[in-house]
Amino acid sequence: MNHQHPQHRQDDQQVYDYVVVGGGTAGCVIASRLTEDPSLSVAVIEGGPSDVGREDVLTLRRWTGLLGGELDYDYPTTEQPRGNSHIRHSRARVLGGCSSHNTLISFKPLPSDWDEWAEAGAEGWDAVSMDPYFDRLRNNIVPVHGDDRNPIARDFVEAARGALGVPRVEGFNKAPFHEGAGFFDLAYHPEDNKRSSASVAYLHPFLDRPNLHIVLETWAFRLELEGTRVTGVHVRTADGREHVVRARREVLVCAGAVDSPRLLLHSGIGPRADLEKLGIPVVHDLPGVGENLLDHPESVIVWETKGPIPENSAMDSDAGLFVRRDPASRGPDLMFHFYQVPFTDNPERLGYERPAHGVSMTPNIPKPRSRGRLYLTSADPEVKPALDFRYFTDEDDYDARTLVDGIKIARRIAAAEPLAGWLGREVCPGPEVTSDEELSAYARQVAHTVYHPAGTCRMGAEDDALAVVTPDLRIRGLSGVRIADASVFPAMTAVNPMIGVLMVGEKCAELLGGTSR
Repeated sequence: MNHQHPQHRQDDQQVYDYVVVGGGTAGCVIASRLTEDPSLSVAVIEGGPSDVGREDVLTLRRWTGLLGGELDYDYPTTEQPRGNSHIRHSRARVLGGCSSHNTLISFKPLPSDWDEWAEAGAEGWDAVSMDPYFDRLRNNIVPVHGDDRNPIARDFVEAARGALGVPRVEGFNKAPFHEGAGFFDLAYHPEDNKRSSASVAYLHPFLDRPNLHIVLETWAFRLELEGTRVTGVHVRTADGREHVVRARREVLVCAGAVDSPRLLLHSGIGPRADLEKLGIPVVHDLPGVGENLLDHPESVIVWETKGPIPENSAMDSDAGLFVRRDPASRGPDLMFHFYQVPFTDNPERLGYERPAHGVSMTPNIPKPRSRGRLYLTSADPEVKPALDFRYFTDEDDYDARTLVDGIKIARRIAAAEPLAGWLGREVCPGPEVTSDEELSAYARQVAHTVYHPAGTCRMGAEDDALAVVTPDLRIRGLSGVRIADASVFPAMTAVNPMIGVLMVGEKCAELLGGTSR
């Protein structure tokens, strides 16, 4: 495997066949697949540094150390009247994107997830059509290794199985599921706890390809258009110099659910009234840009353990649970991550104290009904966009009720052996908090994100006025440009979305003719 360091090349030639904006989860896939054809030249514009040789990035169990640090764009949330206004959305500023930053929990999206997309107008994205792309993935997707299976997490799985009557699942990707408890599959190398991120799997082995140009510490801030054709992208290098990188064929926007719509809006592509209000010249009136902001919010219930717990783990939240409360639901409608640490960052703001030793269960809403919006507050590309997730604003209060049910179910699991023997007191919300109203208020105030923003450039049918891209990932009304990342999700997957993003990358590469040989 060639591990030469990708160069920040300042080629005289600033023209390539394809320009990939964002060396993240989908961008790595597309650049790798396209450069399999030696006749094509591809530039990857990445705002952060390389991950090659960076142990702080490549070692999976060090993931929490990356949050809020120099490799995090760290986007705040607007005031959330029914939720937690202190949530900060980590977005990775490093080669590999969020797959270099996250826990690498790896779920193949469920058939019901893809079919929901197809029903929303994403023709060709149904489960049968999408299934083959999972088998093409280059990542090392494996169950949590036995050595990394913490005894308390094993006992959580057994307690959940016994208390709820759900099956124990060994390999969540083997078959579609509606419920089950078990250890997750992760994209990692268990022998040394190293990531099998998008960059590790798709770029590191091919860094010596002469047609692959990885341009690091370089920020894309505006698309270059000639009429309705996108011909390149304006970039700023680390030393402040600006120039245009041009594409003979296409620009592929893979900057993620925050920075892809941000780039479009600063390029004059978006809702006319919003752009005019900020004095941004309107190039293409596209009202859906920034709408349909999705996330997987979750809350937390924390127990103190009777003493220290063993430290072996892949990354501290590598087991979990899915349940289907409503038999009419097409897939799971409640999920938990089980954290082998007391996760009290948000409860501490309400006066709770972090116990010396503890564990957490995090009830999560697989199919949230609230929809938010991303928008600009300034014409200056340096100013971060506003992220208004509108958490818990769905009209029938489904999202908040899901978390209330989750806390009640978590307590049932905690009372069941073999987990109960580990646990002392419930720290937060505390056993005295029992009414639905109190549980809802607590759950919403301490809610956090698992960093799954999506949907802001959603895919839909040609005649869908709020769709940003068509099923071939082209921006409606423009040529020479496609978007491929979590922003194109029409709806949230019920499971962690990273594998879905990798599969979007594989499908985009195939649409461009750069498919797996």
